[in-house]
Amino acid sequence: MIAPLAHRMRPSSLDEIIGQPHLVGEAGFLRTILENKMLVSLIFYGPPGTGKTTIAQVLAREFNVPYSELNAVTSSKRDLEKVIEKAQLHPHGYILIFDEVHRLNKDKQDILLPFIEDGTLYLFGMTTANPYLSINPAVRSRTHLLEVKPLSKDNVVTGLKRALSAYNGLNNKLSISDDALSLIAKSSGGDMRFALNYLEVLSLSNENKVDVNQVASVLKVPNYLLDKDESDHYDSVSALQKSIRGSDVDAALYYLARLAAAGDLVSIERRLLITAYEDIGLANPQAVQRCATAIESAKKVGFPEAIIPLGFSVIDLALSPKSKAAANSIQAAMDIATSTLLDVPDYLKMTPVNIREEDKYPYDRSDLWEKIQYLPELIKNKEIYLPSNSSQYEKVLNAHYERLKRQGRSSDLASLKRKKGN
Repeated sequence: MIAPLAHRMRPSSLDEIIGQPHLVGEAGFLRTILENKMLVSLIFYGPPGTGKTTIAQVLAREFNVPYSELNAVTSSKRDLEKVIEKAQLHPHGYILIFDEVHRLNKDKQDILLPFIEDGTLYLFGMTTANPYLSINPAVRSRTHLLEVKPLSKDNVVTGLKRALSAYNGLNNKLSISDDALSLIAKSSGGDMRFALNYLEVLSLSNENKVDVNQVASVLKVPNYLLDKDESDHYDSVSALQKSIRGSDVDAALYYLARLAAAGDLVSIERRLLITAYEDIGLANPQAVQRCATAIESAKKVGFPEAIIPLGFSVIDLALSPKSKAAANSIQAAMDIATSTLLDVPDYLKMTPVNIREEDKYPYDRSDLWEKIQYLPELIKNKEIYLPSNSSQYEKVLNAHYERLKRQGRSSDLASLKRKKGN
């Protein structure tokens, strides 16, 4: 049986890889580590059909290092143990090409991590998910994250022309117009595998010549709905959030539909939840909760019905008042917390040492809790919460916040306990 065209046209060297100049170009990262013989663990992330697995396989061969291939979903702990046993027999390095690495569970991580850390095993992981959100930090910290970008229309056309002429491809048995090639490339959304699969379908017809009309009849539903500027998957996800933030409900619904047409439920769910907390937040907490509920409903029913609860939430969020108070406030806290390490007041520590009884935290005096200073001494007057008045709910919160500020706080717990009326 003849292998599929997409498989037959897989590159065998870095020089044959189309696109990805930041990785395989003259000064690309992969070419640099190869020239310096510096084998490292890598995670390739990007949309389907961009060549993540192919690049990993080519790189392993170029390093002339033995390797095994596994899938994080279907592989067992015993499969991993067998790979490690093989790796221990190769002192000069062994590579594990691991697909869907974001699905790696904790048990499997515990098996792999020590061997990745000591260089017994090098991980080449692949994922279509955002690694900063989906990859466990323990794995992420031991690898280099490399984005494999969607191919441009010209890149895909180049790949199609190569397949048309190559001996192991279609060997010049099919003639296809430039317009037809351009339509396939545009409809592919940068997915070379998708484009080659359609080219192969066209080659099975009795026609030796194919024009744009024949291609249009086959391409009833594009793999990804590109606009005229060929915005990619990540642009649509970004546009969805910005449309909701800007209260443009029509645009938000459009970008939701565009992502739904591509079947990308995970990205929609993640972005909607982030948008709800970041951009709507305290202005409409009920909408944030409704968003979480809608996402759970979408997960249960799946596409195509998932679009209904998702659409409900998009409309709800887009037409809600907006507040970035929560997001801005936690960012302000992060800026302070990561710039310097300040001492926690003694009376707040889990096990305070050498502290008088009267200076200890008053667990039994709820009337004092609002009057105690909780911030470290050096920033005791720092206002980290950045209030907004986008809704009645926030106005109530802010009125309470102002009352607490007027009341003031003290680190002298003994004095607070002695004050009359306390």
